[in-house]
Amino acid sequence: MTEIEQVTARLRAFAAARDWESFHTPKNLAMALAGEAGELLAEFQWLTPEESASLGEEELGRVRSEMADVATYLIRLADILGVDLIDAIHTKMTEVEIRYPPKA
Repeated sequence: MTEIEQVTARLRAFAAARDWESFHTPKNLAMALAGEAGELLAEFQWLTPEESASLGEEELGRVRSEMADVATYLIRLADILGVDLIDAIHTKMTEVEIRYPPKA
């Protein structure tokens, strides 16, 4: 079992143990994902580009936590929709590589 499959299974079990499956609709998960992405963005909102590239330990801890929230909702959404997230990323990267070839 891959690590993403392990995380997916853990998230699925977490939701089931709390009887949250009825709340984990694609719409609700997408909205929660957007909210968490906003919280991640808020950590960078007033930083200069230089400050955002050199976060202190406390700031990095908050960013790490928000990144985990974003990833959690994305993985849960992929699970509910039956999307192989790794395959989707590889497919998208292939499309982007064709659209934006390397500089000569």
